[in-house]
Amino acid sequence: MLNENIARVTDRIRARSAASRAAYLARIETAARRGVHRSAVGCANLAHAVAGCPPADQADLKRDDKPNIAIVTSFNDMLSAHQPFERFPDLIKTAIRSAGGIAQVAGGVPAMCDGVTQGREGMELSLFSRDVIAMATAIALSHDVFDGALLLGVCDKIVPGLVIAALSFGHLPSIFVPAGPMPSGISNPEKSRIRQLAAEGKIGRAELLEAEAASYHSPGTCTFYGTANSNQMLMEIMGLHLPGASFVNPNTPLRDALTEAAARRILEITARGNAFTPVGEMIDERAVVNGMVGLLATGGSTNHTIHLVAMARAAGIHINWHDFSDLSDVVPSLTRIYPNGPADVNQFQQAGGMPVLIASLLDHGLLHGDARTVWSNDGMAAYRDQPTLEAGALRWKPAPAKSADTSILRDAADPFSRDGGLKIMHGNLGEAVAKISAVKPEHRIVEAPALVFRSQEELQAAFKSGDLHRDFIAVVTHQGPTANGMPELHKLTPPLGVLQDLGFKIGLVTDGRMSGASGKIPAAIHVTPECARGGPLAKIRDGDMIRLDCVTGTLAVLVDPAEFAARPLPEIDLSANHHGVGRELFGAFRAAVAGADTGASVFA
Repeated sequence: MLNENIARVTDRIRARSAASRAAYLARIETAARRGVHRSAVGCANLAHAVAGCPPADQADLKRDDKPNIAIVTSFNDMLSAHQPFERFPDLIKTAIRSAGGIAQVAGGVPAMCDGVTQGREGMELSLFSRDVIAMATAIALSHDVFDGALLLGVCDKIVPGLVIAALSFGHLPSIFVPAGPMPSGISNPEKSRIRQLAAEGKIGRAELLEAEAASYHSPGTCTFYGTANSNQMLMEIMGLHLPGASFVNPNTPLRDALTEAAARRILEITARGNAFTPVGEMIDERAVVNGMVGLLATGGSTNHTIHLVAMARAAGIHINWHDFSDLSDVVPSLTRIYPNGPADVNQFQQAGGMPVLIASLLDHGLLHGDARTVWSNDGMAAYRDQPTLEAGALRWKPAPAKSADTSILRDAADPFSRDGGLKIMHGNLGEAVAKISAVKPEHRIVEAPALVFRSQEELQAAFKSGDLHRDFIAVVTHQGPTANGMPELHKLTPPLGVLQDLGFKIGLVTDGRMSGASGKIPAAIHVTPECARGGPLAKIRDGDMIRLDCVTGTLAVLVDPAEFAARPLPEIDLSANHHGVGRELFGAFRAAVAGADTGASVFA
């Protein structure tokens, strides 16, 4: 039976979303009723749509008697996780033709590598790129000649943007097609150790680059459990991947077989097939809660406390941080994948991977087992199975009943911890998110004086000059969406980690984001309201005592309340943030953000 707390949160979300969900379903029902009728498209319009196709496909499209599938790809060969997608359109087209359909590459979307842009001006465009991806996908699907979509994406903002767009065209079925993680290089703990040595000045650029290149060394997703691999977990547990598809390495026979199977399956779930599954109907409150549970059970990226809110909203479903918090109280932590532990996603896969994880959550009533999926309208049972090749043919068979390595993956009856390791922080500085699954228990409560920085570069400079060898809580202000696009501040992790390892009490409070790979340091992030919109965090001064308590969820400045309330907000010139590389292109986004109550939106 479903856990009563999970049922209660689901019912609360359903009630909160009743009006918006009903309006959304009515809209996509109208679109589904209208259908895809290429015969109703003007002759000139249809001629444009088919002109680039092979002659046989042109003839089929003119007759309008076969389903036509849109391929939306995020391929580029600068981003290792997306390089394998170069081969996918040809694989998909061949598989779909053999199954009686047609496929066209409807469009491409940008795919930024946050690993390349960390600490650079480009990072300030990262979060905004999600909405660009959503709009680019919508443009691809807007040609209105498609019966369904195969969406090729892996990394941080790409998958959320693709989901938002797919739900905007929710009358169509959509399947997400992953590329898989690169084979393991040097271990993530070893990579982290070398980064800290570099931060301390004990090794030079050549040694650091050698280690980084040994970690990120081939096509495929980075092997730590950051936002990219959290995306893959979410797509599978929400039923948008084929069972067991998330963490199969690229350019292998099994990966190709899964890609071809997704191509065949999309034909079956179109309105012309025998199992019509519009994605907007499939992704309901149950699927969204399953995604939240999966994120908590695996210690996934805090970025999804932003992205999942937006993804759900695209389907007319309203979730907030309090829902995450209440679910975290009852969802146990079942994995130890870096930064939550030493293992990488390949080792997680070898331990049993998603089928073993999903089976455990189902067995303990922690997932909605009746949620629809792209594979079946009969629930999640098929996601207990793992894909395999037998004599060259793709088959699914029951996954092992138990984890092959309980230091990486455990059953819900014997978890690493009884909660999901996500805390919603409250206090006189606003509200924030803290991920504590990667923070050792002895570091989860810090009370120390504030040191205020206006950028991560200021903090790095102070570290290099030797000014930070003391107990302190770093307060990095004006890093929210309005101020500079809410960049990830992952470059702070090595220096703060060095100081913590030296025995100092260290914490971080910011209205910015951290990388999905960040951990170790107790951090209250996404502080809302943000500083640029009058948030009290902007009033903090050097020396103010701050309590960062990730056990009780307390985030507070310990000064006289009247004196703190009377402090004026600092005058910060943010205009310089709008004139860097490419940033002037995002004036419209900034204006939109400035006109919205970004703080309230995640709690509404």
